[in-house]
Amino acid sequence: MSTLLEKHIVELLQERNDKAISLLYEHYGDTLLGVAFKVVRDEELAQDVLQESFVKIWKKSDSYDSTKAKLFTWLFRITRNTAIDKLRSINTKTDKEIQIDVSDVYNLGVSSIKPEFMDVKQNLDKIETKYQVVLDALFFQGMTQQEASDELDIPLGTIKSRLKIGLRELKKIYGNSMLLLPFIIDMIN
Repeated sequence: MSTLLEKHIVELLQERNDKAISLLYEHYGDTLLGVAFKVVRDEELAQDVLQESFVKIWKKSDSYDSTKAKLFTWLFRITRNTAIDKLRSINTKTDKEIQIDVSDVYNLGVSSIKPEFMDVKQNLDKIETKYQVVLDALFFQGMTQQEASDELDIPLGTIKSRLKIGLRELKKIYGNSMLLLPFIIDMIN
């Protein structure tokens, strides 16, 4: 691509002229798609990355400085970084989906007891609402303590305290005679 065309594209970008995107796509689209594909290794995902990259290029067009980098270098970096971010985002989402197996709640000694098979849910209404909400989120909605904190907009320390107190309250309801006792003792101690 000629330097004259690069300058023209940069001018159009800085003027916020839609034609700049068309020219960018026409002259750089395939190459940038290749950059995205090399990172994400999936054609459909690479297309998404390319689209997101063009949006970022459009939004950041005023930050391009021809004295610091050639146009292609700037486009390349935006596309590559967008692809890396997309990959991280997918990996984070996958980690969160799997996280229930390594949840703090289930690491506290409850792996062999499944609350949904006991009558705990029916007795939740006998304890204060603030404890009900936390226990429901952790045991019946399958959230981790951190997810419950984020979802309920309650500090993590408060989630842990309400879990402990809520379980003590359930222990009072069930007494020492039921299956839940070892579960409660493990959770409180």
